[in-house]
Amino acid sequence: MFPKPAATLTPNTYAYESSPMVKATGFREYDARWLFEKEINLMGVQALGMGLGTLLHEMGVKPEIVTGHDFRSYSASIKMALVTGLMAAGVKVHDIGLCTTPMTYFGQFELDVPAVAMVTASHNDNGWTGVKMGAARPLTFGPDEMGRLKEIVLEAAFDLKGGGSYCFVENFPERYIADLTNRPKLKHPIKVVAACGNGTAGAFAERILSAIGADVVPLDCELDHSFPRYNPNPEDMKMLHAIAEMVRETGAAVGLGFDGDGDRCGVVDNTGEEIFADKVGVMLARDISRLNPGAQFVVDVKSTGLFLTDPVLIANGAKTDYWKTGHSYIKRRVNELNAMVGFEKSGHYFFNAPIGRGYDDGFVSAFAILDMLDRNPDKSMADLRNDLPKTWGTPTMSPHCDDEKKYDVVDKVVARFKSMQEKGEKIDGQPIVDLITVNGVRVVAEDGTWGLVRASSNKPELVVVVESPVSEARMRAMFKIVDTVLRENEEVGDYNQSI
Repeated sequence: MFPKPAATLTPNTYAYESSPMVKATGFREYDARWLFEKEINLMGVQALGMGLGTLLHEMGVKPEIVTGHDFRSYSASIKMALVTGLMAAGVKVHDIGLCTTPMTYFGQFELDVPAVAMVTASHNDNGWTGVKMGAARPLTFGPDEMGRLKEIVLEAAFDLKGGGSYCFVENFPERYIADLTNRPKLKHPIKVVAACGNGTAGAFAERILSAIGADVVPLDCELDHSFPRYNPNPEDMKMLHAIAEMVRETGAAVGLGFDGDGDRCGVVDNTGEEIFADKVGVMLARDISRLNPGAQFVVDVKSTGLFLTDPVLIANGAKTDYWKTGHSYIKRRVNELNAMVGFEKSGHYFFNAPIGRGYDDGFVSAFAILDMLDRNPDKSMADLRNDLPKTWGTPTMSPHCDDEKKYDVVDKVVARFKSMQEKGEKIDGQPIVDLITVNGVRVVAEDGTWGLVRASSNKPELVVVVESPVSEARMRAMFKIVDTVLRENEEVGDYNQSI
């Protein structure tokens, strides 16, 4: 009988090497993330595989799964520990090797396999590991599935049927690339900076973008799991600034930045100006709704208010639904509403047919951006950005807050703003006209300026975003108000980046 996992064990001891360790907080809202060796060990990962296999049987899903791993020094070892657990639970494992996360999602379709388990810590710092899981393509697990998986693993309530098997799918990236690039080439020449932060996407970016006719300038595409320059995260200003510098140096039409597991794409325009992913989403929504009047979109609560107020989207009859932040939430909402696209401020985009298959893929997003430019040959990326109504917004800012405390802190912040609204208190002279609490709290002032606070779903952090359609001063004033409310809670630490 496999033992129950311990919450903590001391590395380099007999217990650490002979017992599973799994910290409960690693089971997050829609995927799993742990600090490897501090919060989970290899036997703990094996327990996770057993739990996932058990859950697939409970759900009545055919016990077959696609798996792969990202480019970190420890990811292959973690994947094989996961595989042994899955096989012990009677699951047939199709291993596609080193890959981006979207390749595993594609594998569900290409190999006709219902489930997926991708070993990746995405854009998290080195030391982190995790698994993105699903059992109904193109969806990934949400809170219900993750909650049940947590119960099974922590209680060691495994159904170890045995009879599992393993097969390695040779050269699977070739099949993915062939499918992805089986489309018309761009009609107009375009120079593109492709930055990968030395993450997994670097193995494929230049080849994929070149295949559709782009002139590619590779930046940090050599694989190096130490991430020597910056974390491969297109929300990180260090990465965006590096892309901007290369765009200006080479005269590129656009800079594209891919995250550590290749499911997100960040954008820098031809002048070297970083464009936050929600604004890129508005530009794409304009382009898509012009071709498809009345198109339905889904966006997360961190995103710009322009999806509702932009005159071009209104004229095109576009409909937008604001929903919970998180790739699993937005993916499901896109599926439920049969929306054309779902956009997240983090850069996860979910294109339904005919553009994509409903899951997030940074290269599909890149193609959509290049197609938009190709359809507007007389306009640069900067022109398209400048065509949008002006707003002043912050990057995503994340003050530290322990996983065990962050949801309680958010509840206190929500209660505080509700109390302010009920008492008629003003924020920088403006009444509070709306509180959107579908995911944390988005407090909206009368002039449209808003500030968001929510708990991060994958790190011990809170998330803060602010935007104003009026002025930079109003944006900064709202940030000061939001930060003041946050600082009423001593559990809130320093920001990773701030304005």
